[in-house]
Amino acid sequence: MALTLSLVALFGLVLFFLLRSHSLSVGAAFIAAGFGFFLASTGAAEPINQLTTALIDAIPDL
Repeated sequence: MALTLSLVALFGLVLFFLLRSHSLSVGAAFIAAGFGFFLASTGAAEPINQLTTALIDAIPDL
């Protein structure tokens, strides 16, 4: 049985716990979210998606 989890949901969960443990300030979180939002609209989005897919596909082979 395969489990599919959105990377956005995963990063959101990690960000939630970082904010909850006070390891990340609210201002830095907004900056990180803004950076991700703007990065997704650039030409770098496709190579980043390809790299992420390749890394996720490589995990079961380890």
